Amino acid sequence: MHIFSQARSTAGGVLFILDVLCVAAIWPIAVISGFPADGRPGALVLALYPLLHWLLLYAMGLYRRDIAADMGRALARLPVVVGMAVALAGTLAALLSGPKGEWGAGSGPESGHESGMLLVVLAFLGFTLAGLLARMIFRDLQRRRWLRRRLLVMGAERRAYDLLVMLRREGRSLDYDIAFLPCPGSAEGIDPRLARDTGCRVLPLGNGTVLAAAQRLAADMIVVAPAERRGMDLQPLLDCKKAGFPVVSYLSFIETEIRRVDLKRMELGWLIFSDGFTVGALDRLCKRVFDLVISALVLVLSAPLLLGGMLAIRMEGRGPIFYRQERVTLDGVVFQILKLRTMRPDAEARGAVWAAAGDSRITRAGAFLRRTRIDELPQLLNILRGEMSFVGPRPERPVFVEDLARQIPLYRERHMVKAGLTGWAQINYPYGASVNDARSKLSYDLYYVKNFSILFDFAILSQTLREVLWPSGFR
Repeated sequence: MHIFSQARSTAGGVLFILDVLCVAAIWPIAVISGFPADGRPGALVLALYPLLHWLLLYAMGLYRRDIAADMGRALARLPVVVGMAVALAGTLAALLSGPKGEWGAGSGPESGHESGMLLVVLAFLGFTLAGLLARMIFRDLQRRRWLRRRLLVMGAERRAYDLLVMLRREGRSLDYDIAFLPCPGSAEGIDPRLARDTGCRVLPLGNGTVLAAAQRLAADMIVVAPAERRGMDLQPLLDCKKAGFPVVSYLSFIETEIRRVDLKRMELGWLIFSDGFTVGALDRLCKRVFDLVISALVLVLSAPLLLGGMLAIRMEGRGPIFYRQERVTLDGVVFQILKLRTMRPDAEARGAVWAAAGDSRITRAGAFLRRTRIDELPQLLNILRGEMSFVGPRPERPVFVEDLARQIPLYRERHMVKAGLTGWAQINYPYGASVNDARSKLSYDLYYVKNFSILFDFAILSQTLREVLWPSGFR
């Protein structure tokens, strides 16, 4: 039961499995119907197309919860992403097929070119059809409520209600069947908002054991979320665990399910005794090699965009093309960040202020450069110099760091790693320019620092392209 629940616990995971199955059914039929047996492309080329298709679907956010829940946005983006994947696969396949364009046995250069174009067309049509079919099946499963995640929550106070709100807004599953079991002797009592909510159940006290409640619900997991755990009887939870029901604490569940750290209910003891915050010498070496290779590659590929941005700034008027500003990185070290100037030269004549939506200080060229993130490209030089990393918390100005550290607990912990050009907060939270925004982004930054790995960096980097094409917000 629990193995199956883990397989269906995320909307993106289910959708990915459906995509794989639909492509596995449609792609061979498309190839067989389009090519004779002696003229089909090689196995490497045929495998390249679906692999890049799935990679681009992930990178462009089509497995994210918000996109999976919004069928209109998913269907609007699907042909664009499929087109990008097919174009990339076609280019790489042409390089792999050799200088003569040998797509299949006995193919000459001319026929090889025609076969390559036919394969691109078949891939675009086949993968688009497979994506539509997968999302139709996904929506039908959702309507039938086969994707539900059944949770038994110990506690029915304000903390339990906060959990309900976060799951509905940010949870990795689209549908939860949640039952709340009040803790005996709770000082707060049942939160009235839970009692009024028709989308969940509050079980009556004294109606059998915790184990019996978990068995009636067929719970996939038991989440311990009382307002106060001191004096709580843990034997019923041990009985549940022995019976095969996973039992997790509130903060650990939030970290895994929502992939951020809940600062509102933070317990320093949990942060100390839970896993994470381990960045060894080998990790730093691998990250540095990763930074050097990726930043050098991106700098070469983006050179035309960078030169175009510099030209746009110069054509708009006088003033420096580049903008240098003090920022904070690893261990609180201050460095000079390099960006293309997007504001008037006198933008901060009266001192440092947060950027605002529709900021009048931003030039016309600057608005475009910010929207497309071209103004960030000079930071690749900061990465090559070792002042920044490609992935990490965004660097803030020292004056803002001091102010935020006084108002937000654990704010300085984000400096355990180098500041980054992109990061977990950047791909999950819109551009922020206030203390509340900084607090929300810190919840993602702490999750990144706590769970750092090179594979996590690759995952973040792959999703950064989505923010370039479909930005969630800029200022």
